Amino acid sequence: MATDRPIALNLPGEGELTERQRAYFDKCIEKLGMVPNVLRAYAFNPDKLDAFIRMYNDVMLAESGLSKLEREMIAVVVSSVNRCYYCLTAHGAAVRQYSGNPELGEQLVMNYRAADLAPRQRAMLDFAWNLTERPWEIDEPDRAALRQAGFSDRDIWDIAAVVGFFNMSNRIATATDMRPNREYHGQHR
Repeated sequence: MATDRPIALNLPGEGELTERQRAYFDKCIEKLGMVPNVLRAYAFNPDKLDAFIRMYNDVMLAESGLSKLEREMIAVVVSSVNRCYYCLTAHGAAVRQYSGNPELGEQLVMNYRAADLAPRQRAMLDFAWNLTERPWEIDEPDRAALRQAGFSDRDIWDIAAVVGFFNMSNRIATATDMRPNREYHGQHR
């Protein structure tokens, strides 16, 4: 796809955004310098856009025992299992931003096991990988490993919520050939 369209589907554009949604897009431009294509893709339906924004903000930005970096690391590892071009690019940039390490995003994209991670992060990413690749095998020993690494039961819920959200997002992005904004490729290197 050689165009700047956010997805391969022919859906209506941003014409029907509410005032609040336009303000949200303006805030994205102010903070990020762009409106992420995932938001532009959802803009065909204001209700779907609101639902996506609410869920994203809850999973990725709300109060949690997980740091923003840890949540972005989960997003990249889940997207690595699913080979989601959009999310690997966008959230790889966020990992670079929050970690201050331009190599970490690529390490997580290619093979998180090659990264120099704290035991807590390794346990979290092992769980995220397994929950994405083989969810039917998750059992109490998997949760016990997270507790042993210092995660509370609430943290385990939050890890699972991030994993679930990005499995859904990866599938929508892949099904629609969603393309990352070009700006992500060069950010925080």
